[in-house]
Amino acid sequence: MGRCVTYLVGLALAFAMVQPTGAVAQTANLIAGIGLVVKVDRGGKLGQRARKIAALRATGERVELRGTCLSACTMYLDLPGACVGPEAVFGFHGPSRNGRPLPALEFEHWSKLMAAHYREPLRGWFMSEGRFRTAGYFRISGAELIRMGYPAC
Repeated sequence: MGRCVTYLVGLALAFAMVQPTGAVAQTANLIAGIGLVVKVDRGGKLGQRARKIAALRATGERVELRGTCLSACTMYLDLPGACVGPEAVFGFHGPSRNGRPLPALEFEHWSKLMAAHYREPLRGWFMSEGRFRTAGYFRISGAELIRMGYPAC
């Protein structure tokens, strides 16, 4: 009986770890021995995401980008251990506050922060075109990013 209860509690905790929490609707599964698998990530605050990426970089944890990766999620592309699923969909747009434009200096700062997480030619495209869309997304497939040189999963 005791082992059954322990198993159920462990299962409940594992299930709770993969459920969306807070204001950011995302599902990021931590799978032992594999790393972080991003299935649906709608983005979030750029500063918070940059800190999370720095922490992942420090651990060297592998990140698989599969499914839907929008907005700040696309900054994971900068990680050395990141790979892209060809079926993945990435949504790019410029920095905004809930879809509303930022003041010019803030817009430049956050645009450059985002672009620093992309390789060429994605970085150049983002700075010349992608960042100016603040409502909706430019959608790019994982297969297209793989053609640009990002590693496939």
